[in-house]
Amino acid sequence: MERSYLFAPGHNDKLVSRVFDAGADAVVLDLEDAVPPDCKSAARTNVAAVLADRPAWVRINAAGTEPARADLAAVAAVARGIRIPKVESVEDVRWVADQVPGTPLICAIESAKGVANAITIAAEPTVAHLALGGIDLQNDLGTDNGDTALHYARSHLVIASRAAGIEPPIDSVYPHLDDTDGLRRQARASRSLGFFGKSAIHPSQLPAIHAEFSPREDELRWAREVVEAFDRAGGAALRLPSGEFVDLPVAERARSILRLAEVLS
Repeated sequence: MERSYLFAPGHNDKLVSRVFDAGADAVVLDLEDAVPPDCKSAARTNVAAVLADRPAWVRINAAGTEPARADLAAVAAVARGIRIPKVESVEDVRWVADQVPGTPLICAIESAKGVANAITIAAEPTVAHLALGGIDLQNDLGTDNGDTALHYARSHLVIASRAAGIEPPIDSVYPHLDDTDGLRRQARASRSLGFFGKSAIHPSQLPAIHAEFSPREDELRWAREVVEAFDRAGGAALRLPSGEFVDLPVAERARSILRLAEVLS
């Protein structure tokens, strides 16, 4: 259960050397948008060397392109998994999966076409996660940079992931590095919709992300109360002193919160 995915551009030796010690739950070494065209080859060499000693996901260039083919040839054998950008169809996923059979894939959904096809994309056998590419999706939809326009897309990715039996989707980066309150609000909202984990572009964002994707103390108190009461009742439905009705689905949700806290501890 990884709360944060911290990106570092593959050609930047300084950032790549520091990213593993920043405290993220997972690292994504980037060969795509953060790498200038004339630095792609050097980035592949650098990332492949780093991956020999440290585990990380790698974001390749767009599926079906020659840069992506070169990316996979350089890093697929040593990457923890591959993040595919701008996935719009199962053909994009299969193009990568055919070259790296068995390698876990994160499929970034960054367009209306990707959202529309998310259910079939999530069902591909090697897909581990869907991920929201919110900035690109807003550009494709022609919306402003608020979160309202992405509510449907977020919920759709949650449903697609659940229907496919894969882990919850990963939320988009938050580009405003000095707006910690905004980051927390967005992370909290995405978690409430069923996301787990968020991409990050700077280590300063990690504490807020980790806090929002970890059970809060009030959640833990509620979960303990529910589980204890439900167990005392022998699994029968009951009413808590607060007036809340508890039956099996409520107890299962409480148990999942406690399990998450144990995993993250």
